[in-house]
Amino acid sequence: MFGLLPLPWWGYVLVLLGLTQTTIFSVTLYLHRCQAHRALVLHPIISHFFRLWLWLTTGMVTKEWAAIHRKHHAKVETLDDPHSPQALGIKTVFFEGAELYRKESRNKETVARYGEGTPDDWIERHLYSPYSSFGIVVMFGIDLIFFGLPGLTIWALQMAWIPFFAAGVINGIGHYVGYRNYECKDASRNIVPIAFFLGGEELHNNHHAFATSAKFSAKWWEFDIGWFAIRLLQVFGLAKAKRVVPRPTMKPGKTNIDTDTLRAIITYRFQIMSRYAREVVLPALNEERKRAGSAGGALLKSAKTLLIRDASIMKASQEACLTRILDNFQSLRIVYQFRLRLQAIWSRSTASQKELLDALQEWCYQAEATGIEALGRFAERLKSYVPQEV
Repeated sequence: MFGLLPLPWWGYVLVLLGLTQTTIFSVTLYLHRCQAHRALVLHPIISHFFRLWLWLTTGMVTKEWAAIHRKHHAKVETLDDPHSPQALGIKTVFFEGAELYRKESRNKETVARYGEGTPDDWIERHLYSPYSSFGIVVMFGIDLIFFGLPGLTIWALQMAWIPFFAAGVINGIGHYVGYRNYECKDASRNIVPIAFFLGGEELHNNHHAFATSAKFSAKWWEFDIGWFAIRLLQVFGLAKAKRVVPRPTMKPGKTNIDTDTLRAIITYRFQIMSRYAREVVLPALNEERKRAGSAGGALLKSAKTLLIRDASIMKASQEACLTRILDNFQSLRIVYQFRLRLQAIWSRSTASQKELLDALQEWCYQAEATGIEALGRFAERLKSYVPQEV
């Protein structure tokens, strides 16, 4: 009944948590941050340990996982997104997330187009990729030998861990329920601010806003255990973060708009729009709520979300409600239009630097001329942004 390591019941629980958390770290550090987004460089020893561990515990192929995840970002919230609950329904992604992954992994076009740059060495070509399921069998034997019959339960839960928590919870709940720090063009959510059980992947909205950041936490009150692990590996020279979430920098007394200002607001665009919502939209909305009667108050109930949400992820009913709000409240219409115009500046990919600079100068001039105090203050502060020193 018992294997080479007989343990009390709580010992088996600790073993299970240790094994499954190792798998979670293998996914978030190696597959996600290192391979899919190139935000992290891992020492070959650590990188291959994670690759071996994933072969034993999941059977996932690095190239397939990276390709599917990159496609998710490229086609997010569309029918081409391999696992969007907004497009496919939350029940489908939550309960059938693993099957969606397997289906997309068989799509040769996806793997070829999005899977470049992943390991292609001898062991990958001759063992990990062609015999991806064999590692699971090996893990079954290891669990049985060391833990006996309890090892069967440990193995079964190991096999279910990633399909449920990664494919179901992160890909499903992470695009459906939670809070948002940044209004990016998808429905991503931060599930919880203290992210430790799923390796930091709980901070999903932060990740979608800054996909190439090795660090998922963005606010001082958020915790990313994956970043903690990276910092620990860095101490021993086993990891190097290539990029992290940029920290907005302002130069006191700077009142002119120049190329540094332009570069800074493009880099800090998500933080700037978050600040715009907090310092411009919310004060204007609060003022309108004070003046509105019962009918107007009912219309403004969901106004905050609608005034900052990207139109590309709005439902038809939300768009209709937003139209009514903008038609009835002039100050909200003004701050909303200025939000769209500011976003348009960094969205003009074909414009020259001079054109973008002129557009930013005109935006600030007109914002200050509206007479809306909060908007004028925001425009004045915008001039003080400068790029981070490298």
